[in-house]
Amino acid sequence: MNRVHLEVIATTLSDVKAAQAGGADRIELITAGAEGGLTPSYALIEQTVQAAHIPVRVMIRPHARSFVYDKDDCLTIVRDIQMAKQAGAEAIVFGALNAEGKVDEQLLAEVVKQAEGMSITFHRAIDEASDLLEALQVLKRHRSITDVLTSGGHSTAQEGAVQLQQLVNDAGSNGLHIVAGSGIGSNNVQSLIRETGVPWVHAGSSVRYGGLMANGVDTERVQQLRSLLGEVSM
Repeated sequence: MNRVHLEVIATTLSDVKAAQAGGADRIELITAGAEGGLTPSYALIEQTVQAAHIPVRVMIRPHARSFVYDKDDCLTIVRDIQMAKQAGAEAIVFGALNAEGKVDEQLLAEVVKQAEGMSITFHRAIDEASDLLEALQVLKRHRSITDVLTSGGHSTAQEGAVQLQQLVNDAGSNGLHIVAGSGIGSNNVQSLIRETGVPWVHAGSSVRYGGLMANGVDTERVQQLRSLLGEVSM
């Protein structure tokens, strides 16, 4: 039986500690959760890396206007990657599209170069791509992209279950993991995994006090989700 892994969004050092205590397998470190996540401060990255005994992936996203970036944005992105690496992060979370809704391959190539030695998650920018499966094929060309965070092109992972299953199949067995995110909680996580076969689950509001992204991570909610994942056979 393959174990399903749990990634938890953290926006503070307290979140990191609570998620870790609850059994999370990995942290996605962000700020501005209400905007879908932006690049956290250098200090928070550094403190998190020092405090965490599980992997930390740092969001690299300069603004929430769109996933299309201009030259000035690109300079910021490159510098943020350098800072995350300097702070000791083992991986980054990034995504970019061009005006046609395709993966911005030129920027992606530069990101891969700057993040040499680090793993990369391509985030939910892929859900806004003009062709989800075509975008995945582009990402598969880069060995350092180890994960793709997606809701299957829909608002929630549950709505995108059919597409998630297709993405899992297309990702193959060469180390590229599909990470299901958006709207996943204790009420639907087991059925989603059985339906899609996703090896990773990404949790945000569902593991927070009151189920609200604005609140802190609740260790008990993390434990509950981790326990439910442990019961699912793949």
